[in-house]
Amino acid sequence: MDLALQILPQVLVDGIVLGFMYALIALGYTMVYGVLEFINFAHSEIFVLGAFVGVETLFMLQSAGQLATLNPAIVLLLVIVAGMTVSGLAAMALERVAYRPLQGSPRLVALISAIGASFFLQDGLRLFESLWRNTFYLTYPTLDILDRTVPLTADLVVPVKSILVVVTALIMLLGLYLFVNRTQMGTAIRAVAQDPDTASLMGVPVNRVISLTFFVGGAMGGLAGVLFGLNYGLVNPYSGFFPGLKAFTAAVLGGIGNIPGAMLGGMVLGLLEAMAGSYLSILTNGAFGAEYKDVFAFVVLILILILRPRGLLGEKVREERG
Repeated sequence: MDLALQILPQVLVDGIVLGFMYALIALGYTMVYGVLEFINFAHSEIFVLGAFVGVETLFMLQSAGQLATLNPAIVLLLVIVAGMTVSGLAAMALERVAYRPLQGSPRLVALISAIGASFFLQDGLRLFESLWRNTFYLTYPTLDILDRTVPLTADLVVPVKSILVVVTALIMLLGLYLFVNRTQMGTAIRAVAQDPDTASLMGVPVNRVISLTFFVGGAMGGLAGVLFGLNYGLVNPYSGFFPGLKAFTAAVLGGIGNIPGAMLGGMVLGLLEAMAGSYLSILTNGAFGAEYKDVFAFVVLILILILRPRGLLGEKVREERG
């Protein structure tokens, strides 16, 4: 029990960092579902694309001799902007090619298209990196500032990269909230999510709004990919499978289509996973270890679907018009 209490602050920090990462990815799922009412299962590859763009940007700066000379804040800003921009544009292209031609089709058709797009992006990344780098397992270059730690208490030391994840995620989540709720384009997104036909009659360019929604969701996924790479160091084309699946679980947990719900679901899932990874071995005397923490995401999803299928904050879907 003493050991469990001693490591609790560090477990909470790890869970919060992981939760914010899941929340950023989950926003991509929940925004697309809120507007189109289908799950974009290619979003996990958009997340990985952001991670690859981030590492390639760092490689470019490193080869140009700028990585060690530029201000670290500028380097991080360049990497984050590049990852968000490319991922957002890729999500827009994905919507235009794989989803827009299927408007009006049964949802199962769009779902199959999303799965196909997921495999296409995954193998496309692997092919590109194999030709470009002769490997598709890439390690992020080290940034000295991210390897530093900040001691909060005698027993709690927080890495700077964890603080970066939390601060960046908070800024972006606040910015997204203000964008959706306080801007004219955000109002258009909410109008299309509520009733696209009426929104179109009122002069809202529905297809443009849908493209923008994909861009914003993709940019959030790309940001999460960059933060994932900076935090964990190693990325490959398959790195998005489990984070994407858990982020989808977080979106369902909070209430699919609900932006605050995606944030809440990500935090809850991140804390649960961190606690499971740290305490399972202690509570079971070594019978179960940290490798079983991934099971928690799927157990939570099953329980939510059984006990509260609309999620913690409720599912937001379009109103049916008679």
